[in-house]
Amino acid sequence: MGVTRPQGELNQMNPDSTFRRVLRRTAPVAAAAAIGAGAGAGVYALTSGGSSSPSTQSATPTAIVPAQPASSTQTTSSLTSLYKSASAGVVDIVVNGSSTTPLGGSQQSQAEGSGFVIDTKGDIVTNEHVVDGANSIAVQFQSGKKADATLVGSDKSTDIAVIKVNVDASLLHPLPLGDSTTTQPGQEVVAIGSPFGLPGTMTAGIVSAINRTIQAPNNFSIAGTIQTDAAINHGNSGGPLIDVATGKVIGVNAQIESDSGGNDGVGFAIPINAAKNVATTLIAGGKVQHAYLGVTIGDATSGTGAQVRQVVSGSPADKAGLQAGDVITAVDDNTVSGADELTAAVGSRAPGDKVTLTVDRNGTTKTITVTLGTRPS
Repeated sequence: MGVTRPQGELNQMNPDSTFRRVLRRTAPVAAAAAIGAGAGAGVYALTSGGSSSPSTQSATPTAIVPAQPASSTQTTSSLTSLYKSASAGVVDIVVNGSSTTPLGGSQQSQAEGSGFVIDTKGDIVTNEHVVDGANSIAVQFQSGKKADATLVGSDKSTDIAVIKVNVDASLLHPLPLGDSTTTQPGQEVVAIGSPFGLPGTMTAGIVSAINRTIQAPNNFSIAGTIQTDAAINHGNSGGPLIDVATGKVIGVNAQIESDSGGNDGVGFAIPINAAKNVATTLIAGGKVQHAYLGVTIGDATSGTGAQVRQVVSGSPADKAGLQAGDVITAVDDNTVSGADELTAAVGSRAPGDKVTLTVDRNGTTKTITVTLGTRPS
């Protein structure tokens, strides 16, 4: 997307210390690394016991609530049917890696995530942060069959990766991919994955909001993500978010926002259209490229627009004459109401595209033409 929000500013916008992040692998357990404003669904660290939670919390009494009857047998039947058809295409991913200790030694680590099959050739989509730094990757299918996987390619800017297995075709059950541009709040969805190392777990909810912006592993912004209240926890990363009505994948579960480090009902999925574009490029052997403006932005402090906080030296924005303090109010005559819309607008372009920015500079309206560059890795 080529624009970023300053992490410090995001922290100031969240004084209650709510944060979104992806759990990164370290030995012997995963360490939480901030990805954007806030705690995220991520890799589940496998310790020697294999059952420790990444977040340690004081024990609290458990309230026992009487079981309630299902709201309708039709809903139960629908979800049961969806699970039967979709779960065979979801895989558990175990990654072995190594890290350097403060004393210069090496420690081995193991972590777990999720993924889903997208074709009959053995290609599997997951999150980039699931396989980042992997020395070896293994997948387990619903049947219990295990297979080694190789990394086809990955893209930090969208947090999407593709891995590949060489197995009998009978094990491959590709999930149908939907169109995330039609996603609307209120749609019923399910998430399937391996939360806390429990493969084949399905949770249900709705699309809570669309067009959210989260931060990628390389600190650039991912626009257009889907917010859901379907329970997503550590280990769900890379698994599918499925539309109940169509049975099609509309997102790749990636992060959560949480005070506790566990599921608080605010999860985020990478839209499947973005994931499809990245996967297609990686499978074809290409390199994923993103348009780059070269500014750090936030919402305008007064009125509408995206305010430039910082201009990267030598970037397309710098060469075009953008300055810190400028408020970008439109891109190619399309109104920009805030930072998220500018991020989405730049993200929809390609490197080399020319865009015309309408800028308010100290009360004076200016028009600036920028030739977008290629986002640095």
